[in-house]
Amino acid sequence: MPSRYSDWLAQGLRDLKAARSMLDGGFYEWAAFQAHQAAEKGLKALLRFHHREHRGHRLVAMLEALADQLTVPEALVEAARELDWHYTGSRYPNHFAEGYPAQYYDRKIAQRCVEHAERILEFVQQNLGG
Repeated sequence: MPSRYSDWLAQGLRDLKAARSMLDGGFYEWAAFQAHQAAEKGLKALLRFHHREHRGHRLVAMLEALADQLTVPEALVEAARELDWHYTGSRYPNHFAEGYPAQYYDRKIAQRCVEHAERILEFVQQNLGG
């Protein structure tokens, strides 16, 4: 079975564009979620490149799975840890005591998430040789 890592990377890069679009449109919770999706697909591309598969959505776990083959900067792990929080927090009202995600997200939070995804995708591309 082929790894299809390039397909995963291509979709991750497209998700990053969607995150930027959501950021520009003021849909900050969706920008945060799309940023997580971009990072997730990028990391899954890198895992597949190394003939490994990962089930689940935790970015930190994916970086830990890569740490035996690559040097993973601690700052990248911290970025992944922050993005992991937004996987559900950006979409579900029950993540908060009251209200819904759009009431808790602002441009600053969304921008930070997009920047984290950009750094993770840069790391992915560097380690794919691209």
